[in-house]
Amino acid sequence: MTTDPTTVERTNWAGNVTFSAARFHGPTSVPELQRIVAGARAVRTLGSGHSFNRIADTAGDLVSVSGLPTVLELDSAAGQVKVSAGTRYGELGRFLQRQGFALHNTGSLPHISVAGASATGTHGSGVGNGNLATIVSAIEIVGPGGDLVSLSRRADGEPFNGMVLALGALGVMTSLTLEVVPTFDIRQDVFEELNATTLDEHFQEIMASGYSVSVFTDWTTPGRYQVWRKSRVDAFTGTDDFFGGIPAAVDVNPVPGMPGENATAQLGVPGPWNERLPHFRLEFTPSSGDELQAEYLLPLAQAAAARQALEEISSLIAPVLMISEFRAIAGDDLWISPSHRQDSVAFHFTFRPDPVALAPVTAAIEAALAPFGARPHWGKVFATAPEVLDTLYPRMDDFRGLLRTYDPAGKFRNELVERLIRV
Repeated sequence: MTTDPTTVERTNWAGNVTFSAARFHGPTSVPELQRIVAGARAVRTLGSGHSFNRIADTAGDLVSVSGLPTVLELDSAAGQVKVSAGTRYGELGRFLQRQGFALHNTGSLPHISVAGASATGTHGSGVGNGNLATIVSAIEIVGPGGDLVSLSRRADGEPFNGMVLALGALGVMTSLTLEVVPTFDIRQDVFEELNATTLDEHFQEIMASGYSVSVFTDWTTPGRYQVWRKSRVDAFTGTDDFFGGIPAAVDVNPVPGMPGENATAQLGVPGPWNERLPHFRLEFTPSSGDELQAEYLLPLAQAAAARQALEEISSLIAPVLMISEFRAIAGDDLWISPSHRQDSVAFHFTFRPDPVALAPVTAAIEAALAPFGARPHWGKVFATAPEVLDTLYPRMDDFRGLLRTYDPAGKFRNELVERLIRV
C-alpha cells in the first residue's frame, strides 16, 4: 500500500488540475481498498487521470485502482471478459487479440483505464457503435461501508443503466465484465481537403462510410477538412474517390506538428482492430500531452447546422485550438450518457493549455451549440449550468435516486458531482 501526505502534489494527466486530497492511497488488494473506504469520510477514485476537470478530486481520500491485482479473465463461451478497473484499453486489446477476440470499439487513446472511461461516457466512433460503457454487463464496487457489491444487467435490470456511467459516485469500481466479439481487422485511410459544403450535404453518409470515422479541422482553413476512415477489412467496399477528398500520401498525426509515427498505421494497411481503432499507439505519448479538452454531443441529424454555427465563431476558436474532431456515436439507454436515447455527433476540441484564454471560447462554443441541446462530456472542460443539465437528461431524477440509495451520506460525491447532479 502507498499512502502519501498532503505535501505530495499530484496532478491529472494534463497538469491543469492539482488534486486537493488530504491523502492518496494506492492499495494493492481489494481487502486493503475496502479498509481504506470504510475508514474514510470522503473518497474519490483516480484511474489514468485523463480527465480535464475536477471530477476525480476530493478533499478527503483519493484512491488509485491502478495497483490492484490485474484481472484478465476471458469467458469465450459467454463472449465476456472480466477486467480489473485500472486496466488500460491498450493492455486489454493486446490480451483479447491474442485470444482471438475484440471489443466492439475503443476510444482514440489506448492509454485510458476501462473503469474511468466507462464511468464518464467516453466513446469511440461509428454510427453503429455505442459509447464504451454500453458493453459493460457487470461491475464490482466497494460501497460506502467497505462492502464489496456485485451489480449486473441480469440481476439489476433497468437500474443497471444508471450504475456504470455513474461518475464514480456509487463506489470504487474494482472490476468490470465486458461483452466481446470475434477479432477483426481494420484498414485506415486518411483523406484531405474535403469540402465543407460536401461534408454538410453528406455528413451522415460520410460518418457511415466506415466502421469508425473521424473528421478533423483546425478551423483556420475555411471549408477544408481531413477524414480518417477506419473500415473492417472483411466488409471493405471503399475506393480512393472519397467525396472529393484527396488520399493522404504518408501517415499523419491528428494533431498538427506531431509526428505521424505516433499515430496508428494508415495508408490502407490492414491490421488488428486494437492497432487501428485508436488514433494513437500505446507506446507513445497520446495526442500532444500538453493540452486541454472539451467535447459536446448533440443529435446526429443536427450535425451540419451545428458545424455551421461553430464556423461562425471559428475566429475565436482557432487561436486557442490545436485540433478539433467530429465523430458519430450510436444512441443508448444509459441514464446520464451524453448519447442517451439519440444517435449523436460529438464535437471535440483539443485546446492549448491556457485556461484563462480558453474560458470565453468554451462559453462561446456552448452558446453556439445550446440550440441543439448539446451535452458536455463529463470528464472534460465545460461550464454548462446544472439547471440546463436537468433539461438534457430525462433520467436525471432516477440517477439522483440511485445515488441516495447506494451512498446516502455522499461519501463518493465531491464538489463537482454535488454541484452538477444536485443530489
